[in-house]
Amino acid sequence: MQTRSTSPPSLASLFLSFVSIGMMSFGGGVAAWTRREVVQKRGWLDDQQFLSGYALSQLVPGATNVNLAVFIGTQMRGAAGALACFAGLTALPIAIVLLAGMLYLHARSNTGSAWLSGALAGMGAVAIGLNLGTGVRLAVRNINGLVPVLVTAAVTVAIGILGFPLLRVLLVMLPVSLLAAWLTRPS
Repeated sequence: MQTRSTSPPSLASLFLSFVSIGMMSFGGGVAAWTRREVVQKRGWLDDQQFLSGYALSQLVPGATNVNLAVFIGTQMRGAAGALACFAGLTALPIAIVLLAGMLYLHARSNTGSAWLSGALAGMGAVAIGLNLGTGVRLAVRNINGLVPVLVTAAVTVAIGILGFPLLRVLLVMLPVSLLAAWLTRPS
């Protein structure tokens, strides 16, 4: 792990890092690759800054990972950094999706589309694994105490196993977790 950088990265470094993130995380797992690149490899942010940015990125409208790229770019180099990170994250994946769409439509008209369906299913499995691994790593480092573990477990079971809608689970668990945090806070 690299220590936190003192000087802001160049726009080219931001762009190329997010091109790399966009290509490695194609199909999912963007948060995991972003954290690896920005926190572990480059040292541009620490874990707390990354998690704060990720939380904020989930709250504002739009795609969370694009919001996160814009957040990181803004933190590093202002508006120009935000544009560099956004362009780096999205340019090549958009081109690949367009090309894959053309190939899929061509293959669909022929009989050989099984390989493409298999490849897409495999990328989905990889994305799920990356997201799960990142979630577990972040949980182990940042969830301390019985109450947060129980709240996390309840949300995981409610959404992941029982299939309850996210909004309903949040409407119930947000007040429960806030009350539990208030009741168990140190004096």
